[in-house]
Amino acid sequence: MKWETVIGLEVHAELSTKSKIFCGCTTSYGGDPNTHVCPVCAGMPGVLPVLNREVVEYAIRLGLALNCEITRRCKFDRKNYFYPDLPKAYQVSQLYSPICCDGYLEIDVSGNKKKIRIREIHMEEDAGKLNHSSQGSLMDFNRCGVPLLEIVTQPDFASAAEVNAYLEKLRETLLYLDICDCKMQEGSMRADINLSLRIPGGEYGVRTETKNMNSFKAIGRAIEYEIDRQADILDDGGKIVQETRRWDDEKGTSSGMRSKENAQDYRYFPEPDLLPINIDDEWIARIKENLPELASQKRERYMRDYNISADEAGVLTCHKNISGLFETLARKSEAASSANAAVSANAASSANAALSANAAVSANATVSANAAVEAAHLISGEIMRLMNNANILPEDLNIDADKLVTLIGFVISGKINRASFKETVEAVFTNNVDPKSYIVEKGLMMVSDDKAVTQAAEKVMAANQSTVAEYRAGKKKVFGFLMGMVMKELGKGGNPELVKKVLQDMLNGEK
Repeated sequence: MKWETVIGLEVHAELSTKSKIFCGCTTSYGGDPNTHVCPVCAGMPGVLPVLNREVVEYAIRLGLALNCEITRRCKFDRKNYFYPDLPKAYQVSQLYSPICCDGYLEIDVSGNKKKIRIREIHMEEDAGKLNHSSQGSLMDFNRCGVPLLEIVTQPDFASAAEVNAYLEKLRETLLYLDICDCKMQEGSMRADINLSLRIPGGEYGVRTETKNMNSFKAIGRAIEYEIDRQADILDDGGKIVQETRRWDDEKGTSSGMRSKENAQDYRYFPEPDLLPINIDDEWIARIKENLPELASQKRERYMRDYNISADEAGVLTCHKNISGLFETLARKSEAASSANAAVSANAASSANAALSANAAVSANATVSANAAVEAAHLISGEIMRLMNNANILPEDLNIDADKLVTLIGFVISGKINRASFKETVEAVFTNNVDPKSYIVEKGLMMVSDDKAVTQAAEKVMAANQSTVAEYRAGKKKVFGFLMGMVMKELGKGGNPELVKKVLQDMLNGEK
């Protein structure tokens, strides 16, 4: 039987506030076990929590970005359960009155757009961590009380591809809002997968929950595995057990951990130590007014203002750090081109000085417009290639933008050719060289002397007379070979356009 897949997600995003949700302890990652702990987050008796206002603002910021309704009066609840990493034996969360609800996030999978409904976003505190070894398990409470937002969707996903598209877009939204660093390897963004199968169009089946997934690749594999596992059981006439499962990425399999609880099993009740939160229209309006430009908005602007492709705009906005580099390069390159335009205009001194000045301004305006496009090509092409080769993540990219601006100016003004540009970019990326010194030292400045090019072409033609004869007899394909030989003769600084023109003129007997 062909089963229909139904998936819902619960994503936990660790907020990048400097202190925890209910105390002043640091949220910084790492540190020796149990050094970022105080009586409040350790659950000592006789202490009271104090809500971190910034956590509320971050939640509102995300809710607005995900088209949610903001709950004007929300409150906290206690979720009661016993586990060794939870020193209070309860977690402060929000069940009855979450801060955001009824939103959506639109995804695009192979050109098919779909709205994924956001059921709610609620604030809660994180639990601690168990460190297991052959000698036993030790408890580290550093993470206790770190603020989380849990983003809960409706069961709107039908495939692993849709889940990954949603997670990618949610991740970029969190990054551009600057509320979570989304370092999945550090646990600051993790997902729980609720999955069931049903007869197409029928009632929902029994679901399982695969917990704490922290890589997109593993999430895709876990979904495919669970679909196959449940389908095999149902095809054999068996029944799915509602349970929580753990994914083993090395083995590519999951295993049952415990039976899956429902909300009533946690004995939720209103948190007695925290007052309700009243959120007025003025507070929401102020946060909305200060929302940053999101990745989807940047993509549209880049395509509109710089006339670049959707694919290239997607690469440029894949991470806030990458889009920041692009905008810096575009702005500085355009400014440098404008300055050159002014110099060219002022230098125009002839009988037709005004005409020469206008021509210089016009030419450099074109150069200025091309500078941003050149920056886009550089990042989406060479920089991304170098990052991939060096296994550098977008958030870890650190390169001198001014040096790249210099190189962009060199290539669009015709001072270096593309091969030299590529070589120097790699040298800047790898060794942080000074591009001007490197170009001079390596002899990469473009040869634009007609005489030098003519001499090189004469030498090549004399050494390849039979090929020259073939060209003149109509076999035009050999031109590429001859041009390559001239470029080789000139070294790395050959000017392709000039070489092409001079060589064609000589082969056609015009020079």
